[in-house]
Amino acid sequence: MRVLVVQNYQDTGLGQVGRALQEVEARIDLRQAYLGEALPADDADHDGLVVLGGDQNALADDDYPYLPALARLIKTFGDGGKAVLGICLGSQLVARGYGAENIIGRPTEFGWHQVTRAAGAASDPVLSAVPHRFPIFHWHSDTFSLPDGATHLASSTMTANQAFRIGRAVYGIQFHFEADTKLVEQWTHVFRDQIAKIDSDWLDHYGGHMEEDGPADAAGLALARAWVALI
Repeated sequence: MRVLVVQNYQDTGLGQVGRALQEVEARIDLRQAYLGEALPADDADHDGLVVLGGDQNALADDDYPYLPALARLIKTFGDGGKAVLGICLGSQLVARGYGAENIIGRPTEFGWHQVTRAAGAASDPVLSAVPHRFPIFHWHSDTFSLPDGATHLASSTMTANQAFRIGRAVYGIQFHFEADTKLVEQWTHVFRDQIAKIDSDWLDHYGGHMEEDGPADAAGLALARAWVALI
């Protein structure tokens, strides 16, 4: 099993998705597209695709000219029946690739917050792996409309479209379920100045947030394993 992973920003690791891929001994082909590494022309050499998050928006083509090609590549994988996972910015690019609207510049949703499954998620092969409501980490302001034919899977208080599926195995998931407490801890150091601009009080009380919401790791790993099983 060979999985293409597209990284769009520094220090945005696979986290729990990486753990689930290691468990099945998947080979990971990492492309740091934001640093200019080339994307493959098609899906021929890979069995699945993961597109990670990033600080840029999904329409920032002038600064990141590979974004249109990445959106097309996402659809190529999906149309070929292969499993696709877009997380945060990745989910916005899945939406773009399938013709939905990218909605830029909303208020930031940050920290551990509850997500609620939609009615259609009870029978979904990935979202059915978690409870009806669960805490998970968020860090985004942009969002998207649902692509035509997509199944709505989850929402939060601030964001109506937190997760969707297209076809058998193309997933756009806005929240950072890959970010276990270890990865969030890393982000609090690497991105400290950015977080302070969003919510300096959150940093001051980080220990309390970690103690209260750390069990979110279990939901994230369950989602990761369920998606990997679709490859």
